[in-house]
Amino acid sequence: MGSYFRPSSLSDALAALAARPPLVPLAGGTDFYPSRVVQTPDEAVLDIAALPGLRRIEARADHWWIPCLATWTDIIETALPSVFDGLKQAARQVGGVQIQNAGTLAGNVCNASPAADGIPCLLALEASVELASVAGNRVLPLADFLLGPRKTARRPDELVLGLRIPRSDETARSVFLKLGARRYLVISIAMVAAVITRAADGRIARVRVAAGACSATAQRLPALEDALIGTFGDTVGIVGEHLAPLSPIGDIRATAAYRRQAVGTLLRRAVAA
Repeated sequence: MGSYFRPSSLSDALAALAARPPLVPLAGGTDFYPSRVVQTPDEAVLDIAALPGLRRIEARADHWWIPCLATWTDIIETALPSVFDGLKQAARQVGGVQIQNAGTLAGNVCNASPAADGIPCLLALEASVELASVAGNRVLPLADFLLGPRKTARRPDELVLGLRIPRSDETARSVFLKLGARRYLVISIAMVAAVITRAADGRIARVRVAAGACSATAQRLPALEDALIGTFGDTVGIVGEHLAPLSPIGDIRATAAYRRQAVGTLLRRAVAA
């Protein structure tokens, strides 16, 4: 195995990233180790698990803060407003309890898999990614942070410090729906997340929808969102017309045509839910 560093302060971690690129930041390791079962990892690793103050989820003035060591179990167990219900649903479907206890949301984002369960929910929540380096911090919208399969905008000297979720529409309803070969412990064939605010008469006042496992990165569907505004959620004849941004592939789990049909069905169910 390559070099291994386990700093006990954020300043030491950022100094190591600046001095010894490319270090691979490691939190829960639930993506890192399974992808390296064929041979012993030879990368230089920066284990950030001992960094203090980077696990507690909290409400700040204008956003919710999900730091880089917050796990799926932390999301499940933290009292959060209803807008986070979809993210909690996704958290309960990320592997088994052992994976939920170890895996982090920031790691899921950095892994940048097209089928990462947390990302559609975070896109629908309009999440941003905060990155830190010795030169300072910067914040990127999640959609700009994800560049492609296993590719992100993180520079080698940067650490993802955490995720920011705007504190708007906290009473909105949200949902996450996933289709796989079985209910749990499976990579998604297709998945969707929706966050919806309704007016007093039941019409949709604001909506954000995102789809995953159907393009190089999960993505929002703004044309579909616009088409749903002012409706009561009747998606007949609406969803199918606005799936053009998606580019599903065929693989051992499903054909491209099946994925496109499945994501349309999931989107209709999500709006109805």
